[in-house]
Amino acid sequence: MLQTFAGGTLFGSVTGPDAPRVLALHGWARTHRDFDAVIGPAGQPPLPALALDLPGFGASPPPSVAWGAAGYAQAVGQLLDEMEGPVVVLGHSFGGRVALHLANQRPASIRALILTGVPLLHPLGRRARVAPAFKAMRRLHRMKLVSDATMEAARQRYGSADYKAAQGIMRQIHVRSVNETYEAQLDAVQCPVHMVWGADDTAAPVEVAERAVARIAHGDLVVHPGVGHLTPLLIPSELRAVVMSCLN
Repeated sequence: MLQTFAGGTLFGSVTGPDAPRVLALHGWARTHRDFDAVIGPAGQPPLPALALDLPGFGASPPPSVAWGAAGYAQAVGQLLDEMEGPVVVLGHSFGGRVALHLANQRPASIRALILTGVPLLHPLGRRARVAPAFKAMRRLHRMKLVSDATMEAARQRYGSADYKAAQGIMRQIHVRSVNETYEAQLDAVQCPVHMVWGADDTAAPVEVAERAVARIAHGDLVVHPGVGHLTPLLIPSELRAVVMSCLN
């Protein structure tokens, strides 16, 4: 059942009879339901966890300005005071970016991070390139030589699936987030960081995880063969085991 937090600005689901000790943060365009089989699977005791709908997804309203992951972390950080700390933060994809910032902003409140499928660095040799035709259209739009409708048609033609699906402020947040990298945050994080990856992840390739874990003071990486990007849905038992190991 959804509950409200932070004065009604955030929504999430709490599992377990005790105060939450685990915070689960989902990926872009996903919701808290991705973690159902991790924190509350049928036939097993639920973990003491709060799975959140990040602002702009699920039931949580979007921000009023175009936050990056650091801004999301500041908003989510309000919840740490309502939890049984220090907490374990499980972050998938975009949620893992938020989790890393959270660990740097509130180090005394974070016991460990579990990052899975997180695009922390740009893949080697795979920096996104803007199509020349789109660049030209964008320039003409800024000069007011093409209409807003024509510009939007170009966005729909050349943009990624996530970009095309996002609207308004969430599109601005998407553009900002895909251009962020996290070298400084990886270098600074001091809590244990457990990285759980799918070998077939194309959104956040394993080589990204390997370069990221090399920057972490107390980090480890486990790669699961035959698994893609949506690890909370594909290997929930394995993620649950890592969470439980951090709680013991």
